[in-house]
Amino acid sequence: MLTLNDITPGKTVRVTRLHGEGPVKQRIMTMGITRNTEILVRKVAPLGDPVEVMVRGYELSLRKADIDIIEVSE
Repeated sequence: MLTLNDITPGKTVRVTRLHGEGPVKQRIMTMGITRNTEILVRKVAPLGDPVEVMVRGYELSLRKADIDIIEVSE
């Protein structure tokens, strides 16, 4: 299983599944990260948290704990 946390900056991936449940999963989906959505990993902070991504034409900064539930394919 490949998660968004495993992707290096500059790569574009497609969401295959969201793990987890409850408010965290709902918040991720509200941000526009749903199945089959393309995500570009723009950059990672020096200490690895947060991660800046581009989704549906806008930029998001996500916590490392949140991106662990996003399963992707290259």
